[in-house]
Amino acid sequence: MKRTLAALVLMLTVLAGSFAQFEQHISWKFSTKNIGDGKVEIICEATVDEGWHVYSSVLPENTAFPTNIEIEENESFTILDGITEEPEATAHYDETFEAELKWFEKKASFKKVIQLKQKGDVVVKGYVESMICNDETCMPPEMVDFEVTASTTETSDESEESYWAIFLLAFGGGLAALLTPCVFPMIPMTVSFFTKTSATKAAGIRNGIQYGISIIVIYLILGVAVSAIFGASALNELSTNVWFNLFFFLLLVVFAASFFGAFEIMMPSSWVNFATKNEEKGGFIGTFFMAFTLALVSFSCTGPIVGALLVKAATGGYMGPIIGMLGFSSALALPFAFFAAFPGYLNSLPKSGGWLNSVKVILGFLELAFAFKFLSIADMTMGWHILEREVFIAIWIAIFGAMGFYLLGKIRLPHDSPMEHIPVSRFLMGLLVISFTIYMVPGLWGAPVNLISGFPPPKNYAESPFGVGDQTPVQGLVSSSTDSHGGMPEGMYYGPQGIPAFKDYDKALAYAKEVNKPLLLDFTGLGCTNCRKMEDKVWSNENIKAMLANDYILVSLYVDDRKKLDEPYVSEVTGKKIRTVGQKWAEFQLERYQQQGQPYYVIIDEKENTLNNPVAYDPDIEKYKNWLDDGLEKYKNR
Repeated sequence: MKRTLAALVLMLTVLAGSFAQFEQHISWKFSTKNIGDGKVEIICEATVDEGWHVYSSVLPENTAFPTNIEIEENESFTILDGITEEPEATAHYDETFEAELKWFEKKASFKKVIQLKQKGDVVVKGYVESMICNDETCMPPEMVDFEVTASTTETSDESEESYWAIFLLAFGGGLAALLTPCVFPMIPMTVSFFTKTSATKAAGIRNGIQYGISIIVIYLILGVAVSAIFGASALNELSTNVWFNLFFFLLLVVFAASFFGAFEIMMPSSWVNFATKNEEKGGFIGTFFMAFTLALVSFSCTGPIVGALLVKAATGGYMGPIIGMLGFSSALALPFAFFAAFPGYLNSLPKSGGWLNSVKVILGFLELAFAFKFLSIADMTMGWHILEREVFIAIWIAIFGAMGFYLLGKIRLPHDSPMEHIPVSRFLMGLLVISFTIYMVPGLWGAPVNLISGFPPPKNYAESPFGVGDQTPVQGLVSSSTDSHGGMPEGMYYGPQGIPAFKDYDKALAYAKEVNKPLLLDFTGLGCTNCRKMEDKVWSNENIKAMLANDYILVSLYVDDRKKLDEPYVSEVTGKKIRTVGQKWAEFQLERYQQQGQPYYVIIDEKENTLNNPVAYDPDIEKYKNWLDDGLEKYKNR
């Protein structure tokens, strides 16, 4: 009886729809979203008129018509499953069908996932089938065709997060630049000039805002120029290039010496005179050249910070330097615009004095410390072993120890003013830096020193990889990875955290097949700071370490390894000539997984099938362990 009634209702809905001349009470919008690992969501979004509702994709049999997405088969992709994803719907009792049914009002979104088999754009065709009803009647089921383009080249959430990180880091750099003797005194001078030369208060505010905007424009032009000259791929390559890192090491050492007071770095006087002369033009042009003059005159203080930020921002590809300069210039411009609008607050600013030079010296210590990070990248890339972990930490101990003594007034540099007593704030900061220095000391004997993870070379790049006494950190780690003779198989070595690992993919895959274990691909880099952080903070966990050593076969693929290949070849993906081991693994990552960032972790089986969604940098130990557990479970149930 119920089935007959349902059929009758459906027939009546068709007739009702005919008499209603097929009124449209629902509209559809179609789009795609890249969710990583070559998977793309096909999204069908419905907008339903007031009083009407569209049904869920899962309904009891012999009731209403469920919403369904049908995708035409195509050799370019695979439809992963037949289930349509949707948000949680509220169940309602439908008197017409005498059943609890789920439906959506006003808005609804339905999705299906496909797995792309090729790179580039792929056209996806199909239709969405649905039925809508109100309290009185139902429209006949309707099929709406769609055609969308799926691609693996969309910007990922990780990229957006890295852009935010670059912006915030650069914004912090801009705030630091404000507290230097080249910039800080310019704030009251510039704002006072605007307020005195402006006919009205509103004009002063307008000029101050124009000045701030001009600063942002000038530094944005610099960011655009760097991106345009070098390009995204060249910027990424520069960040791990040996000669570039050596050059930047020397440059930061020179800048640090300048901050310490050894000499002043100035822009050519002709540039400064040109900018100063054009200030007289007035209007926005004059204001712009006033900002340009500030950028040139303050270069000795801002140049080192800008240079360091541009190199860091290069990891963000083409947009990285642009976003970095936007963050830096925004922080630099903010006080000029603010105090121009509210000049009364100028009295609350501390007076210029010796403390400004102290800020500059502290920045010099930081520049010097970071300089050795660039030397470390070059050293590891070339395998020189002149700056191993213990040496690096010893240098940092010396630098930050000297900074602590400087803050406590035990060291004076050329431009420092004499002090009868140390301010409390400076004394407390000195104690903090001395404490940090003492904290690093155990790192000389193999302690993890997690606060600086990512900066020193990894533990396996050290004079004593397993600490004093050269003992394996966790007994039994190698037991499940040894061959029948008790030794390590060919190509295996002690990797990060003393975990047995391979550096060659083919050897690792062959061994994984032999011992029947999943293979964990670790796309990493000798100069990758976040890779070191993952190794120091996550892989150091005893549970994680044991899983990587005993349950997986680990292969670390260094994308910046400069070792020459025996036979160079031309990439089928990029068309570039592949000459080094690093280029080979970088191309391998791009071709297989459409990714270029590091760290990037992938779990595969003996047939090279990806077992779960790859993950990138995330220092959450529990999440990483759950991901490893999930990979093992799927390997066992494959």
